[in-house]
Amino acid sequence: QVQLVESGGGLVQAGGSLRLSCLASGRTFSRYAMGWFRQAPGKEREFVASISWSGGLTYYVDSVKGRFTISRDNAKNTVFLQMDSLEPEDTAVYYCAKSAGSGATDARGAYTYWGQGTQVTVSP
Repeated sequence: QVQLVESGGGLVQAGGSLRLSCLASGRTFSRYAMGWFRQAPGKEREFVASISWSGGLTYYVDSVKGRFTISRDNAKNTVFLQMDSLEPEDTAVYYCAKSAGSGATDARGAYTYWGQGTQVTVSP
């Protein structure tokens, strides 16, 4: 059983930055792609970013390109989401997820394990 624990959320003013972390349990972390999703109140969960098993390929939703950066440290079983130039529209619960495959993907169905989420609130 894989456990994913997110941290780093909080309240920040528009234009500010936050760095989310996700620590994964288990020995197979480095074999699989990881992703970040978010869910705002009253909206469906949406894809934010994904990173391949090696970290060599990344994929972002258009609305965060140039502002967010996903990265991973396979030695520490951790994936990160650096969020810069935050906007009020980025306010949501952010979820870390582990894919069943090795390639970066935005397909929600590819992700088989999910964290509990961390709240990010961006004030105007």
